[in-house]
Amino acid sequence: YAKLRAGAKGYDLTIPSQDYTSIMIKQGMVQKIDHSQFPNSKYINPEALEKAKGYDPDMTWSVPYCLAASGISVNKTKVKDYEKSFDIFSRTDLAGHMTMMDDMRVTMGSALKHLGYSLNTTDDKELREAADLIINKWRPNLIKFDAEGYGKSFASGDFWVCDGYAEIVFAEVPEDKHDEVIDFFVPECGSAAYLDSMVNLKDAKHYDLAMKFIDFSHRPEIYAEFCDALKFPAYINKEAAKYTKKKPMYPVETLEKVELKMDVGEALSKYDALWQEIRFSAE
Repeated sequence: YAKLRAGAKGYDLTIPSQDYTSIMIKQGMVQKIDHSQFPNSKYINPEALEKAKGYDPDMTWSVPYCLAASGISVNKTKVKDYEKSFDIFSRTDLAGHMTMMDDMRVTMGSALKHLGYSLNTTDDKELREAADLIINKWRPNLIKFDAEGYGKSFASGDFWVCDGYAEIVFAEVPEDKHDEVIDFFVPECGSAAYLDSMVNLKDAKHYDLAMKFIDFSHRPEIYAEFCDALKFPAYINKEAAKYTKKKPMYPVETLEKVELKMDVGEALSKYDALWQEIRFSAE
């Protein structure tokens, strides 16, 4: 985003997450989608568009490509009995073997969802309550906040419970051990998610070719190859499920519970201040 905003040229299409998609639309950085060149739009799941209703519910400017959930990965060989809830991070018997994302919006989002709030809230009381939950109940039991290395540490057996994106863990555990070792779930309260969408940039020199690529990507048999390669469920393009050959990391129904992280505008400073407090408590 920063590169494009600074005036970088030579790009026709990019795939930003929902927060940047909404910003790019507001800032006039993208062109409208030509639906006459996108017959495969009929395969886009209406539920995915409902999640994007805050910024582009009709695919006027963007085309959803991948919806992915954050949640909890438990090493089943290390932890036998557990509740499928964010309350697991309050368990002192698992202290020293758990980690949460070093990501302000994801970790605070987990606390907010657990408390019954939107992960995009700007309410001071709700944000304070979420921060206190992390500081007083969860943080004392964590090894650390980790955004990148938790997959490897989970695979090695050092981390038993990790809050974060499933693909980070599944990529590090040998595929023939996935079912034996990993239990990934989204608590009933829901969790944070990201929705990557394809957009055509305002200065695209090959707009028609970019539209052909978007349409090609959403052929069900082609989209199925993407799902199989990364083990994502065929949520965005449900017709593709007929062509997938691999078991996804989690059932497609899991994605019905997630909430997108959205741009919270000036309220981001509230999150920043509380996150510094949370991180300071970790020292």
